Amino acid sequence: MLSDKTLAFVEEGKKLGIALVGLGNYATNQLAPALLQTNLCKLTGIVTGSPEKAESWSKQYNIPQKNIYNYQNFDEIRNNPDIDIVYVVLPNSMHAEFTIRAAKAGKHVICEKPMAMNVQECKDMIAACNAAKVQLSVGYRLYFEPHHLEMKRLGTEKVYGEVKMIESSLGFSMANPKVWRLNKALGGGGAIMDLGVYCIQGARRTLGELPTAVSAQGFIMDKTIFKDIYEGMTFQMDFPSGAISNSTTTYSSYVDRLHATTGWRWFSLSPSYNAIGTAGQFFDGERKEMIFKVLDYQQIKQIDAFAESIINKQKPEASGEEGMIDLKIIEAIKQSADNGRKVKIDWV
Repeated sequence: MLSDKTLAFVEEGKKLGIALVGLGNYATNQLAPALLQTNLCKLTGIVTGSPEKAESWSKQYNIPQKNIYNYQNFDEIRNNPDIDIVYVVLPNSMHAEFTIRAAKAGKHVICEKPMAMNVQECKDMIAACNAAKVQLSVGYRLYFEPHHLEMKRLGTEKVYGEVKMIESSLGFSMANPKVWRLNKALGGGGAIMDLGVYCIQGARRTLGELPTAVSAQGFIMDKTIFKDIYEGMTFQMDFPSGAISNSTTTYSSYVDRLHATTGWRWFSLSPSYNAIGTAGQFFDGERKEMIFKVLDYQQIKQIDAFAESIINKQKPEASGEEGMIDLKIIEAIKQSADNGRKVKIDWV
């Protein structure tokens, strides 16, 4: 339900302007189309190093030249009242830089996942946004997706009892050494950085708990392509309630599943994490389908939720702190895979 402030904002016909920074596949095929359907935001600017993309996007989305920037003159965005929010959709190694630059320009920020390359960068990004008094969110579209919200409800409310085991895995084939995600300097470590975020969130949000320890095993089957990163990882997380999750994340095989069991009862999503569709089932004596009305793009609710947090001056649900939690877990997973030992996580 919308707050009074948000309703007034809508009734006045206002929308917050968003500039997309980086016009790759995700921005082109997911974010820009989603912004045509958002209630509280609209696409008003772009940042790109490609003159060809600048021209085509300007024509397609009616973006004036004064709202088009490149990576060198990006900081001039501070003087543009048409742009309220900057959405950083760049390689992972550039997230911290452009989030901090956007904050210093006085713009609210959505940063794509993973939030950064490491926990220290997350801290720097949060500090910069706090100092500038702007909101920071991570592009966690599934925080607002109805099937995932149902998994969270069933797990945290113990509808079928205490969750004992969770399987949470995501992988697909991307054996292309030219893709930036396979470059350790740009991506930070392969599938665990890119896809592992979803696996971690699926487990911890279904339980409503943070893991106390992780064990991980990294593997490389094709050493001609995966030279300085793991091709995939299998990892286990221990939770305070005694529940255990098991996950596989890989760049060489397809898997997309979130499955929780309380014993003989279970609830599950397959596919779970992809951006083009989710399907769910549960079993409490008979198998039943999860049926929810879904939007054309999962990002619609994500972006509008962030806009509402700005309008109401409230911390976003998918906050920078949430992004930093996942990076802390990822760092422990990488440490465990490298050292071959269980790693405890301290949340104090």
